[in-house]
Amino acid sequence: MNLMGFISHIPTLKGDNYGEWIKKVDLAFVCGELDEIITTPKPTEPPAPVRGDSDTDAEWQKKQRDYAPLKMAYDLEKTKWNNANKKCVAVIKNTIDPNILGSIGECDSAAEYLAKIKNQFTGSSKTYATQIIEQLVTKRYYANAGTIRDHIMGMCALNSKLKPMDLDLKEEFMVHLVFASLPKEFATFVVNYNSQPEKWNMEKAIAMCAQEEDRLKKQNGGSVNFVHNNKKRPFQAASSSKAKDKAPMPQKYQQQCQQQRTPAQDECFHCFDKGHRKADCPAYLKMIMAKNGIPFDKDYAKKRKTH
Repeated sequence: MNLMGFISHIPTLKGDNYGEWIKKVDLAFVCGELDEIITTPKPTEPPAPVRGDSDTDAEWQKKQRDYAPLKMAYDLEKTKWNNANKKCVAVIKNTIDPNILGSIGECDSAAEYLAKIKNQFTGSSKTYATQIIEQLVTKRYYANAGTIRDHIMGMCALNSKLKPMDLDLKEEFMVHLVFASLPKEFATFVVNYNSQPEKWNMEKAIAMCAQEEDRLKKQNGGSVNFVHNNKKRPFQAASSSKAKDKAPMPQKYQQQCQQQRTPAQDECFHCFDKGHRKADCPAYLKMIMAKNGIPFDKDYAKKRKTH
């Protein structure tokens, strides 16, 4: 793909996308073989020879002959540099929002142009960088969000967004940040890494984490539910309309339910339905009789009241 093909992929610089914009601009310059213009200063013309008072004609002619190839090389380099610089400046100008372009002064070189743009967007980049760093630090891995490889690659992508602002984190720090984002099931894996002198790069960290994830899945029958929050959900008692249709609650849940709710004066302590007490509750009697192997009679409570 030529330079024009890559220019079409450069987003318009609008203020909040400087990181993405400069990354695409750099890519276009590299693929168009124009990246040397950004790092190479404009060629300097060699000083012209000056005939000294004591120079003979032969000496002066030699100075002119020595200068000629230097001047020719300079002219070629100058023409090449000017053409490339003109293309780069045109790419930069045509990928900036007109409102922003008007606030940037004219520059002779593309490198100077990029430097001014970077300085202008330093303030907004700080806010953007803070948001990305916060995402990196708080990011956690959950199995239902994809594979662990996807999780780590996502963290690497966030870190790469900091690179244009010279705030990207070192690879060694990123490895530890990745380990901090893993659930407790990886605790032994992380301890083993910390106990060895070898330091992993990101490629090896991804490979080893994926291997550990596969091991955990095999150990747990093919799937692992990684849990970060071990808080139990509060128990909710079934409504009175459904209590009769459902099976009796286990005793430990009954106790928990009793601790959370105090029944009214005419309300059953077992199913919380109104109109009868726990001793006359069909659901409670059914549970007790089933434990003792006695067939349940739904009219037992009524018969009990008549005797």
